[in-house]
Amino acid sequence: MTSSGMAAYKLCFKHPVAKDLRGLPKKDLGRMLERIEALATEPRPPGCEKLTSEERYRIRQGVYRIIYSVIDEEVCVVVVKVAHRKEAYRG
Repeated sequence: MTSSGMAAYKLCFKHPVAKDLRGLPKKDLGRMLERIEALATEPRPPGCEKLTSEERYRIRQGVYRIIYSVIDEEVCVVVVKVAHRKEAYRG
């Protein structure tokens, strides 16, 4: 079954992301996962911001930030980090 428009991107997660997600309040987790899943069909949604230092993007979900890379040639979105905005840009 093919849908019109772009192929869905595969979602990949760096290992620390599971830990990041486990630390989230339950009420935020569902919204966060929906937001991440939406990246599969729209890897560069309106409001995403390209980070200058590398080939990474950031989207906001409430006070949290989702930082990810888009690898177009592999049709893959790699979620690098999910963090509170105060923590998102450290190390």
